[in-house]
Amino acid sequence: MIFSLAPMEGITGSVFRRVHAECFGALDRYYTPFLAPPQVGSSFGGKAYKEVDPERNQGLDVVPQLLTNDADKFVWATQVLADMGYAEVNLNLGCPSGTVVAKGRGAGFLRNLGELEGFLQEVCDRSRLPISVKTRVGVLEDAEYEKILELYCRFPLQELIVHPRVQKDRYQGVPRLELYGETLRRAPFPVAYNGDIFGTDDMAALLEAYPETRHVMLGRGILSNPALARMLNGGQAATAAELKHFHDKLFCAYEEEIGGNAVFRMKEWWSYAKYSFADPQVVHRAVRKARKVGEYEEAVERVFQTQGLSAEPRFGGF
Repeated sequence: MIFSLAPMEGITGSVFRRVHAECFGALDRYYTPFLAPPQVGSSFGGKAYKEVDPERNQGLDVVPQLLTNDADKFVWATQVLADMGYAEVNLNLGCPSGTVVAKGRGAGFLRNLGELEGFLQEVCDRSRLPISVKTRVGVLEDAEYEKILELYCRFPLQELIVHPRVQKDRYQGVPRLELYGETLRRAPFPVAYNGDIFGTDDMAALLEAYPETRHVMLGRGILSNPALARMLNGGQAATAAELKHFHDKLFCAYEEEIGGNAVFRMKEWWSYAKYSFADPQVVHRAVRKARKVGEYEEAVERVFQTQGLSAEPRFGGF
């Protein structure tokens, strides 16, 4: 079984990947939060370069994810990434953000299958790298997926990662597992599953329904329970000492990277990590008011001294 880390903007970047791999063991694969391709003739710069800098990803199997509806920029980006040593690129057709969708990108690209077909034809013909796709199953309703899947099946994709929700769902409701199953039955290329695998019971249910599953992408589940992949492989849950060690190394790494803004980045992590504890709301209240580094460190120390871990840590919603 392949376990990979989902691309989550502002959270699962290169710092998180490195620290998580060091503390809990490397996952089989990591996908970068989506990147806008550079202008043709240019290179990645700033934050985008940090995501794909080979030195920052050394020892990890990292797949850059691109968000665009411009075929020329996509193809150029594959040339840049190939020269940097990458072996695959992922196309984001799943982001449900309203601002992204309004520009016809992410899940918004699924509204116009004619344009998407032309885009896929061009990039599959011209790309320097094999192309995988991460997709939603539609924009408004499940019925859209019949034509979407038919379209995908006409192209030589490296892999199709299916998050079986439509764009309007965002992350609410229950994933349509039957549409993932339909993809497994019909796709001529490898298929991966993404969506609401928060514990060993979720994984067991997925495999009972679809035992041919070979790749599962983990997102909110890993953030809520950093030891999730280890547990899915038959290992132990995180101890309080492990979780504290992971927190400390992550905070230190963010301080080195972004200085005082590390507190706010860590509070994003705590919006998920609170579910590792028996009483997530107490943890949330303890951390949310901290603004300065000293306040934050005191709040975190109180959490680890007074709050016990959950017997079954799993994401519980916001």
